[in-house]
Amino acid sequence: MELKSLVDQPNKLPTVPKVVQQLIESFNSEDISANEIAHLIAGDPALSAKLLRLANSAYFHVSRTVGTVDDALRMLGFVMVRNLVLGNGMVAAFKNTKGMELQQFWRYNLYTACAARWLAHHGGDNGDAAFTLGMMHGIGQLQLHAVAAAEVAPLDKQLNVLDAGRAELEKEKLGFHFADVSAELAKIWNFPEALSSALKDIPAPLASTPFDRMAGWVHLGAWRARAEVLDQSDEDMAASYPAAVAKRLGVDAGWTSASNGKSDPDKAMPPLKELTAGLDAMLE
Repeated sequence: MELKSLVDQPNKLPTVPKVVQQLIESFNSEDISANEIAHLIAGDPALSAKLLRLANSAYFHVSRTVGTVDDALRMLGFVMVRNLVLGNGMVAAFKNTKGMELQQFWRYNLYTACAARWLAHHGGDNGDAAFTLGMMHGIGQLQLHAVAAAEVAPLDKQLNVLDAGRAELEKEKLGFHFADVSAELAKIWNFPEALSSALKDIPAPLASTPFDRMAGWVHLGAWRARAEVLDQSDEDMAASYPAAVAKRLGVDAGWTSASNGKSDPDKAMPPLKELTAGLDAMLE
């Protein structure tokens, strides 16, 4: 099977809501205004209502009620509002994908995005960009199951789609992995080249030159999300901890007990359920 065959015809691509398509285009537009974005979102009443629900969630700790899309843009920022709409649109686009535990998958994706955002922010990088990448990084897995179900079914029996070794198994059996598919979709949807390039690097960020820090943050966030969603033991977490990636990023070992036996309360990442409080509405 060729990678291009997964996306070479329009009927093989997921249907992305129009407002999401328009917001994706804004990634490559330097002069789009907040008013234009607000107008696009406000034109979809259901999406506007979902956005306001998310904006008022515990995740953002806003000081007052966010009552309009304009308020959301002012208080959360353009990039984060776009992230929320993008995440919601991706969930809607792949809602009928067969052969996967979608609720588990999207929770893992959300946990990855939020963990990567927290890590990147504390590491001095753009947390909102890490969130974007985290929400996008697994969509190739959905596309594989939607278009090549027969080919991936034997792999599913062999290894969970969320397992850390899944990308390597896919590379061995198919010649490419889900992150390559995610990157291909990003190119078709006209995401910036930097984003599609980072998507490919996430399974093995240290294997690419130059090293992409955003891919590294998402790789580390995915490790933490995977441990939570798959209910891994402390021993399994410690054994799978991507210490080399963390070292390359300069991550303080105190952020998680898996890295050094105990976490530092002042440096530790909050529990993921707390860190993502309220954003699970995106998965509905």
